[in-house]
Amino acid sequence: MANEIIQYRRSKFSARIMTDRLYTGAHSWLKNEQGDIWRVGLTKFAIRMLGDAVEMDFEVAPGDRLETGQVIGWLEGFKAVTDIYAPMPSTFHETNESLLNDMELLRRDHYDKGWLYSIEGKPDSGCIDAEAYMAILDQTIDKMMGTRHDGETTSTQTGVS
Repeated sequence: MANEIIQYRRSKFSARIMTDRLYTGAHSWLKNEQGDIWRVGLTKFAIRMLGDAVEMDFEVAPGDRLETGQVIGWLEGFKAVTDIYAPMPSTFHETNESLLNDMELLRRDHYDKGWLYSIEGKPDSGCIDAEAYMAILDQTIDKMMGTRHDGETTSTQTGVS
């Protein structure tokens, strides 16, 4: 898949949506690293709802089998505490140790150095492309605003070298 960015804007929220990743309705992204190894991180929307991250922990260890939707850890921010879920049937691979030492990476570089963990497996139907994720963002923002989608979403796609 080409490494492109879609500039998403809706209401007062804007984000870069990377087309080389899959997404979940729980606002996580998955990037294929090699073979069946996937890095998993949070989208800008999830990070914004969480606030500045202060601490996280995992309840699973490398080699543990995971099922879609299984709670595998938690993440605490100034605005909220959230569970971390497995996005697909997989095996837990590793935690991003850099993030454990510098939680600011989650906000500063969420698409690169701020990934949460990696897993090994094959994505299922709950893992969606960038266009489908933008539709979820539209629905989520509509619900938060208490309005129906009125066509105010804007997006532009650009290539990245």
